[in-house]
Amino acid sequence: MKVFKFGGASVKDAAGVRNVATVLSHFADDDLLIVVSAMGKTTNALEEVVWAFSEGRPTKPLVEALRSTHETVLAEVAPGDDAAKASLDASFRELQRTLAQRSSGRVDEDYDQVVSLGEVWSTLVVSAHLKHVGIGNSWLDARTVVRTDGSFRAAKVEWQACENLAIRYLQPLFTTRPGRVLTQGFIGRTADGQTTTLGREGSDFSAAIFAYLLDAESVTIWKDVPGMFNADPKRFRDTKLLSHISYREAIELSYFGASVIHPRTLQPLQKKHIPLYVRSFVDLAAPGSTINDVSENDSLIPSFIVKPKQLLISITPRDLSFIVEENLSGIFWMFAQRNVRIDLMQNSALAFSVVVDDSPRSHELIEELRKVYEVRYNEGCELVTVRHYDEPTLAKLTGGREVLLEQRSRTTARFVLK
Repeated sequence: MKVFKFGGASVKDAAGVRNVATVLSHFADDDLLIVVSAMGKTTNALEEVVWAFSEGRPTKPLVEALRSTHETVLAEVAPGDDAAKASLDASFRELQRTLAQRSSGRVDEDYDQVVSLGEVWSTLVVSAHLKHVGIGNSWLDARTVVRTDGSFRAAKVEWQACENLAIRYLQPLFTTRPGRVLTQGFIGRTADGQTTTLGREGSDFSAAIFAYLLDAESVTIWKDVPGMFNADPKRFRDTKLLSHISYREAIELSYFGASVIHPRTLQPLQKKHIPLYVRSFVDLAAPGSTINDVSENDSLIPSFIVKPKQLLISITPRDLSFIVEENLSGIFWMFAQRNVRIDLMQNSALAFSVVVDDSPRSHELIEELRKVYEVRYNEGCELVTVRHYDEPTLAKLTGGREVLLEQRSRTTARFVLK
């Protein structure tokens, strides 16, 4: 049993949908659970629908554009499939019924009911195409199995309930071999039937959830790049492929801001020792990247992450007293209340310095802090993190820049640069 995940870029148009079938044809004898994201920029378009709905603006033109796109792709990849067309129509009618009502005023809840449909539409299209080219499959509503709490836009998985639902609804779909089940990423459902979404990198997380429930042999995330790199190839030349790293290393890179696999995806896989592969759907011969328990390759190549548009904030007591635990407790509470994530922190006797994203929430927090503390900050900073650093890499990244703050451990060096 293997779990495959295809992101929005892999199914952005008819050619992409056809390519999914091409990839699957290379695994003709394997049982597969296939997780598919919303097509292309559908999630962004549905977010626009949510904002218009919440503000009382017209939504019909936005929805009709989405309907046209999906119907066109379906007609190209599965011509004459009336059942798939009817299912797609029914889902759009569901959206129209939601939008015909008055907004609940609970934007996160409305968001999940609307944005979740992008995954439903894409899987209906992909499932129809696979059947059209002779790849039989069972379409599964992921919400049947993925039980969550009611934290809209960031739902938490209720694992025991998921295991019970998988035994009842998912495992029987693999009684014939090879089994093919097509389902959605990103979405779940509460015990009382409300649709939820899993938050950032939710589709990757969905693949890990299903792999955990099925005790899968592996998870493969198919991307339009050859694998994971030690830096952003769009920003840096001469990047290197990370062909093999451990779960721990991938979690560390993600924590520091790398656009690799989210820790939530890795944790259930790590618990059951299920390897994760990142491969290219453009070049099936490319070696890709492997993430598993083996850590001996982690330190072979320095990896570096650059986060632009950062604020370096310095917080000092007005009475020039020392920064002690009592101060830090209150400061952390204020950050938590404003939902501002601290990317780096450092304290001295008189000041507590943090690095955060430059956002409206961060500036609002600064004004709150100024009611109690003396607060200064630097705008336009970059936070550079280097894992398994060497001096040539550090010199290359910091050369000619002003270093406002520096931290080093045995494995990681971090700099705030102007």
